[in-house]
Parts: sequence; C-alpha cells; structure tokens
Amino acid sequence: MLSKRVRLWLIAVPAALVLSVVGLWFVSIRMPGESWAGPLPPLSIEEDTLAKRLRSHVEVLSGRIGERNSERMRALDSAADYMSASLKALGLSVTEQRFEVHGKAFRNIEVTLAGSSRAKEIIVVGGHYDSAPGTPGADDNASGAAAVLELARLLKSEPRLRTIKLVAFTNEEPPHFFTEDMGSRHYARAAKERGDNIVAMISMETIGYYSNVDGSQKYPPILGWFYPGRGDFIGVVGNVASRSLVHRVVRDFREFAAFPSAGSAAPMQIPGISWSDQWSFWKEGYAAVMITDTAPFRNPNYHELSDRPDSLNYGHMARVVQGIARTVAVLATTPDW
Repeated sequence: MLSKRVRLWLIAVPAALVLSVVGLWFVSIRMPGESWAGPLPPLSIEEDTLAKRLRSHVEVLSGRIGERNSERMRALDSAADYMSASLKALGLSVTEQRFEVHGKAFRNIEVTLAGSSRAKEIIVVGGHYDSAPGTPGADDNASGAAAVLELARLLKSEPRLRTIKLVAFTNEEPPHFFTEDMGSRHYARAAKERGDNIVAMISMETIGYYSNVDGSQKYPPILGWFYPGRGDFIGVVGNVASRSLVHRVVRDFREFAAFPSAGSAAPMQIPGISWSDQWSFWKEGYAAVMITDTAPFRNPNYHELSDRPDSLNYGHMARVVQGIARTVAVLATTPDW
C-alpha cells in the first residue's frame, strides 16, 4: 500500500502541472481578437504592388549582394548602402549610427518620422540586414529588412501623434548574437542614455516563409499544445513584461489584416522568444515584440545556403507588412493605449 507521502505526491504533481498550463494559457497564450481563418481573399492591387517591391528588395539583398556579415564586410557595406539609398529615394532624411567592433566599422541606418503632440513618445520599428555565415539570408533577414523599407514608404505620409523611427540594424547574427556588439544593442543603449521614451519597439524578423502542410510548424516543448500545426500564420512574440504591447499589436493586426496570426507573451527562457533585436530593447527596460514566421521552428532553409529569394511567399509577406503598417499607424495616433 502506498504511503501517505507518496499519495500526496501523486496528487500534487499533476495538480501543479495543470495549474502551470492554465497559468501559461492566461498569461502567455490567450490573445485578444480572432485570427483569420479560412481561404485568403485575393491580393488587392496595393498588396500585389507591395509584394513585387518586397521581392525586389529581397532579391537585391540576398541575391545580388548575398551573404553579408562581419566576415564579408564589403557585402555588409553594400547592404547598408542599399538600405540607405532606398530610404533616401523615398524623400526621407537618413542618419547613421556608426560604431566599431574589433577594428571594423558598422552602421545602423535610421529614418525619423516626427510626431506632433506626442512627439517625445517614440515607436521604433526595426529589422537587421545582415545574414548568418554561410547563407544568403533571404528569410533571415532580407525579409525583415525589406519590410522596414516598405513600412517607411507606407507610413511616411500617415498622420501621427507619436514619433516613428525605422531602423535597419547590423550585427544581429553570430558571432555578435546575444552580445553587446549587436547593432540593436548599440542603438538601445544609446537611446536609454539619451533618455528616449520608447513606448514600443517592433522587430521585423523572418517574415517570408509559409507552409500549408500539416505538421510543418514546430514549437518548443508544451507550446505546441496551444498553437496551429501548419506554418501558415505570422507570430507576434514578446516577453512577459511586454504582454500589453503583444496584446495591442495582435488585436490591431487582427482587425486590419486578413491573415492568420498567433501571439505569445512568454518567459525569455523559452527557446526562440528572445532570438532577435527585441532582446536588446528588453535589456534596457523597453517594451518590444517580434513579428516572425518562427524561423527554425518552420523554415527548413534557416541558416542554410538554401535560404534564397525563391523560397519565400511574397503575397503573404505583403499581407503581413500591410497589416503591420496599419497597426503602427494606429499605435502612432491613438492618444491612450
């Protein structure tokens, strides 16, 4: 016969597991609004044009320029030049944050869309333009860099109370990943030192790969119980401290975009939650989220030579970028969140 201690243990452990799962659901997984379900509507004329523009940027960055990182400085500089020239072609004033790492010069590229009555409240939208060693980096992260360029185009003439800063970061990939040498770490630290009131940061990270195949979407342990098994959606990911921003972005995206979405405000210890430039802003106490196709949890080309422009779905990318543009526009004009 089992002892009383063992019987209590057999009761307590499952109960604790149930409570943990329920807590995870309410704190991290439950999101406002309803995700789009069913067939997607045809692309609008604007979305079709946007898809072509996004493809053009990706083809330059990951096709013509190719692998671009601190071991291939000429290519990395070419990518920075392309980002800068593309923003200037929109009639925007470009500034560069320059810094050195081990004697090499790096650049973050930035444009500012000034706000009006709440100009000191800043929304940062960024994506890194470098690629991992050994890969041309179409999804990771020419897709996010292309999104930054087209978000600048879509947002430049929109009315806004808050200031929007669009930034192309360097040095997100190894060997700088999760170090103080990341371009976004340099940017976020400088912002904190200046006392910038960044009320939201949105990291555009790997937004181009989608699959309708059952089982194409993977997850860290436990999370797979709550999310779709097909990689046909876009994710909005934040840490627990950014939960309010995650909810706001998910709610607005679902209102404006006819595209499936999922959100998570989860502990940073869960693999993937902090894997991009939003981490740099969390380190400084800013609320930040990542917009992502979930990268290695879906895309078999992640950090591979096969991460090429023809592997991406530009129509889906256009729907996502259009939805994020409308979401950012609302964030910039809503007096109180």
